[in-house]
Amino acid sequence: MNRRKAKAKVARAHRKVRNARADFLHRTSTNLIRRADTIVIEDLAVANMVKNRRLARVISDAGWGEFRRQLEYKAERAGRTLVVIDRWYPSSKTCSNCGHLLAKLSLSTRHWTCPGCRTRHDRDINAAENIVAAGRAVAGHNPGDACGAGVRRQGSSLPQSALKQETRAVRRPA
Repeated sequence: MNRRKAKAKVARAHRKVRNARADFLHRTSTNLIRRADTIVIEDLAVANMVKNRRLARVISDAGWGEFRRQLEYKAERAGRTLVVIDRWYPSSKTCSNCGHLLAKLSLSTRHWTCPGCRTRHDRDINAAENIVAAGRAVAGHNPGDACGAGVRRQGSSLPQSALKQETRAVRRPA
């Protein structure tokens, strides 16, 4: 009897956490879709990242794969553009100010100074700026921006040009 009660209590706690996570993902993805016409994300290999024993629980808890799935279907439903930038695009190693590409940048290096223009970068903020610039270039917003074209690999190791992932519905006048 006590074991059944304890089991039900644990199940209730897990259900509450699962529902809270799902609610957060839905609210966040809906907010992004409502606020932006074009959303740019990086194509992360979530299945491969979960194989890392130290990061598996944290990555699974964050629900990155589910978040991308929700963004995809909500963007399509709302007529928004979702651009997925290839995971091999060197967003962290490229200076978002001048475009200089570092030969190497270790994962432990969180800040770096560009040898070309002497701009100091936070690794993650710099990568985000480069991903947005590449997404805008792919979506056709700013052709002069840096872009990830030519580095997208889908299935094979051969480079393919970057493509817009979701198309906007074209409305024709009646």
